[in-house]
Amino acid sequence: MALRERLLKLWTEWRTLALVLLVMVLFRSAIADWNQVPSGSMQPTILEGDRIVVNKLAYDLKVPFTGWHLAKWDHPARGEIVTFYSPQDEKLLIKRVIGIPGDVIKMRNNQLYINDTSASYTQLDDTIVAQLDAFQRRHHHFFYEQIDHASYPVMLRPAPPNHSNSFGPIEIPAGKYLMLGDNRDNSADSREIGLVDRARITGRAHTVAFSVDYDQYYLPRQDRFIHPLD
Repeated sequence: MALRERLLKLWTEWRTLALVLLVMVLFRSAIADWNQVPSGSMQPTILEGDRIVVNKLAYDLKVPFTGWHLAKWDHPARGEIVTFYSPQDEKLLIKRVIGIPGDVIKMRNNQLYINDTSASYTQLDDTIVAQLDAFQRRHHHFFYEQIDHASYPVMLRPAPPNHSNSFGPIEIPAGKYLMLGDNRDNSADSREIGLVDRARITGRAHTVAFSVDYDQYYLPRQDRFIHPLD
């Protein structure tokens, strides 16, 4: 009886905190989450040290802690930034949707073609480029890549054609998506891990909640707080 009374007392004292923690965990699993970005594969759009808000209700509703779908109401669109589990090693990745079901995708020396239509490239804003360090600014070219109604920043390193900056054509089957990083020459994306199943996509990234600069003793980047993603 004494043990039961102690357990009951503990539950009475801590149940509010336990319920709050449970709600938070369920919320992050099924509704919204924030993810740390440890690599530069999505530069210049997303920087190392950004914390990204992910809308997990953007496309569907899943049972918490599983990949089981309770309902679906939308699908990822070309140009959107999504999070997904890699088919190669199950790591959670963040990339941009480039190919959707039915597309035929190819790339020739970093020039993207979708359904035989070439993407157009225009100069990127200096304010975006200025976020990167001097080495990256000196060794890359920066553009807005646009095809259909999707327009987004990319960075490219001048180089002769190789297996990463030239591929395809690839026809995207039903239920699959082709993902690329905005940092085209430094991204482990569909060129390495293959196409991504619709079921592996966990949500759409839409905002930088806050950001810290790893090279400046983790000082906050104040201009990236609540910063919308293109």
